Amino acid sequence: MDDKNRKTSNLNETIIQIVKDKHPKTVKQLVELVHQQNPLPQQKILEHILHLQNQGKITFKEDTTFIPLSLQNYLSSSHSYWYWIIITLALVTTITVFAVSENSIPFVYARYVLGAIFVLFLPGYSLIKALFPEKELDNIERVALSMGMSLALVPITGLILNYTPWGIRTTPVTLSLLCLTIIFATAAVIREHQTKTNNAPNK
Repeated sequence: MDDKNRKTSNLNETIIQIVKDKHPKTVKQLVELVHQQNPLPQQKILEHILHLQNQGKITFKEDTTFIPLSLQNYLSSSHSYWYWIIITLALVTTITVFAVSENSIPFVYARYVLGAIFVLFLPGYSLIKALFPEKELDNIERVALSMGMSLALVPITGLILNYTPWGIRTTPVTLSLLCLTIIFATAAVIREHQTKTNNAPNK
């Protein structure tokens, strides 16, 4: 156990020293430099770099090649910030719909704004993100497709609900759109992680 801790400490010191001396611009470059001095698997080196970055001992301004290897770490990294924004907006909107009445001025206006985003953007954005996890689309195309897809999904959801015992009412429509958004967003973040991991430095 002591030997293992010693090796871990030596590897961490090597990584920190290389960052100070050679100033690699990307994690890929750092991995290659460390690998030259320590013939360890690149996956192990990446894990140590992630650990050091989480501790604040090394930092990178912007590096799209640095992808956490596990989905759990990916979800807690800056790469998945969009996922948590989508989930938070969807949940806050759902709570607002049920908690804020039509007579609760001015809070009802927040309900209208969140509701518009929820209906016109979130489901479509989540689906488009799942279909195109990488940057195949620019921001304008992604926004336009997201709105168009949302406008298609909402009527389809309403049509399906019309043939169920719940019907087209506020509660079933809101919960259905919430479920769709969460499902699509989760599928999107999983696909994004898989795609970026496959394009990361060789293990």
